[in-house]
Amino acid sequence: MYFERIFDEDLAQVSYIVGCRQTGEALIVDPLRDVDRYVSIAEHQGLRITHVTETHIHADYLSGSRELAHASGAQLLLSDEGGPDWQYAFEHHGLHGGDRLHLGNVAIDVVHTPGHTPEHITFIVTDTAAGDAPTLALTGDFVFVGDVGRPDLLEKAASVTGSQETGARQLYQSLKVIRELPQYLAIWPGHGAGSACGKSLGAVPSTTLGYEEATSWAFRAPDEDSFVSQILEGQPEPPSYFGRMKVQNRQGPPILDGLPQPERLNPQAVERLQRDAAQIVDARPKTEYSRGHIPGSLNIQAAEGFSTWAGWTLDPNHPIVLVAPESRMEDLVRGLIRVGLDEITGYLPNITLWSDDGRAVATLPHIDPRELYQRSNEFQIIDVRGRDEWDEGHIVGAHHIHVGHLSQRLDEIPRNRPVALHCRAGDRSTLGASILRHFGYDNVYNVTGGLSAWKAQGLPLS
Repeated sequence: MYFERIFDEDLAQVSYIVGCRQTGEALIVDPLRDVDRYVSIAEHQGLRITHVTETHIHADYLSGSRELAHASGAQLLLSDEGGPDWQYAFEHHGLHGGDRLHLGNVAIDVVHTPGHTPEHITFIVTDTAAGDAPTLALTGDFVFVGDVGRPDLLEKAASVTGSQETGARQLYQSLKVIRELPQYLAIWPGHGAGSACGKSLGAVPSTTLGYEEATSWAFRAPDEDSFVSQILEGQPEPPSYFGRMKVQNRQGPPILDGLPQPERLNPQAVERLQRDAAQIVDARPKTEYSRGHIPGSLNIQAAEGFSTWAGWTLDPNHPIVLVAPESRMEDLVRGLIRVGLDEITGYLPNITLWSDDGRAVATLPHIDPRELYQRSNEFQIIDVRGRDEWDEGHIVGAHHIHVGHLSQRLDEIPRNRPVALHCRAGDRSTLGASILRHFGYDNVYNVTGGLSAWKAQGLPLS
């Protein structure tokens, strides 16, 4: 048997390749939309992709299953569980709990494990050449390392009213089903630490069923009601684009037939596109952005979490122009298409081209925490961190708006006094400041070093 885990740090997402060396067949599980990586790995291993599947209708990224089946000619296998409201709306071969697939000597059993979503399935893999005992489980967003998949996303991100408690109770019952499997069974989940699909995901890539039963809070909950209460408490804010991903993944993402190739633009073209409502995304580090940027541009740094922040911030109905070196284009394009931001018109390789052409360059002023503390009555302080971070301690008099919700809550932010934004260290607050500047706020400051610097200077918190 051939087995490989493909981890994407940006989304903390995992895809898997399962294959049979003898027959050369391979199955890809939960692929991202830039599918060339899977084709390349399979070719390098002497395998042909014969089947493509996924564990559920994803919310945190646009699935590559349809794209990969189109590119490889593989059979597309998708869950037909969960009832009529949770059926894929495009052509596929349906999977149900109790089905068994064969890839040469590799057997794959399908188990219906609802809870995170109604249609969720888990794949139990057995290397029959070695024996009849199951080898590993591909659990998707069902069982993670140290946690289980959150059941509240449908209600919070997709507005399916009343679904979170139902999902939590289904999840509890699904855990009972998987506990019937051998303790030694290796668990390979669909996400790692950093994903918004759970609240306490472990950083190691895999675990075992026995270890999770012994250590995970989810397996040790004393009863169903306690489990429901714990699983629904303290979940992080779901990014606003999750609802859009759910709809598109159910309907069928558009086929790309390869990565978009953005055109290198001159300043005149960038200015013209911006006038026509293009979104200018400056992907440089926050310090470079603060020193000088195109007025109205958004600072989404080319770093871990780029896809998530782009999905949360950008409008898929308007074209995108990137400000970043040509050497970063491929990674940035991959990050954008993974969250359905396909209209990438072009890029400006550096800000110097803009300024040398005589165009205005904006800067983002900073304010030191101690100065802000001394002048706090002059400022509206906006804390753009997550709710759990806010609850742990915040600046007295600050107003909490998660950075992902700023553009929807502008009416809460005054235009007649200076505004100071902070997060933990400055990345999210720079993004937040760029959002406010994009919407015409001209008296915006970023708090230097964020709350970490505030604490380091011994300033008080509520």
